[in-house]
Amino acid sequence: PGWLVDDRCRPLEPEPPSSGGPGGSWEIAGRLIRGYEFADPSVVRAYYDPEAPLLGREMVLELRALNLVRIHVGVRVIEVHDGVRTIGGRTVSVFGWAYRTLQGHVEQGQMEWMVFKWHDSGAVEFRVHAVSRRAPIPNPVIWIGFVALRKHERRVFLDSTERRMCELTALALHAEQPAEAVRRASPELTARRPTADDPAHEVLGR
Repeated sequence: PGWLVDDRCRPLEPEPPSSGGPGGSWEIAGRLIRGYEFADPSVVRAYYDPEAPLLGREMVLELRALNLVRIHVGVRVIEVHDGVRTIGGRTVSVFGWAYRTLQGHVEQGQMEWMVFKWHDSGAVEFRVHAVSRRAPIPNPVIWIGFVALRKHERRVFLDSTERRMCELTALALHAEQPAEAVRRASPELTARRPTADDPAHEVLGR
């Protein structure tokens, strides 16, 4: 009781059957996952040392609720997936990582982001697996707000993040000037409209 579980799988643009190569949707999606740039910055954005190794990386997440409230919480990357697996007799390349909440977070749990490339069909998938429950929150105002908005904000974030991953990957694959196309599209691919000059979009373009 009290735990929320999310399992999501969003198809991305397929590739020819193989283990995958440079410039395809699997590689592009992996780059977006590595830097957390696929996430909707109008709901959650991350601050971290980009020079730190991915495994063990600690991040401060800024949670934004309804464009009114901002809460800063900590997470740590506790698993990195980068290799080939056999699942149900099929071979798949997997890249991704999972972070776990740290003390002081409003939730307890873990969230995992991965991109799959199935060698036999060429299908590429963006997958999310998350488990969480409410953490002790001493501030009564934050507690009330979190209880009221928790499920709604989680759904908004995951829905928007799935859409961003799908559309940004397609733009990076097909636009004549991919970096500029991604930068222009990023402000429109958010659940809530940030300003067009938000630095998150410039970082994504680079």
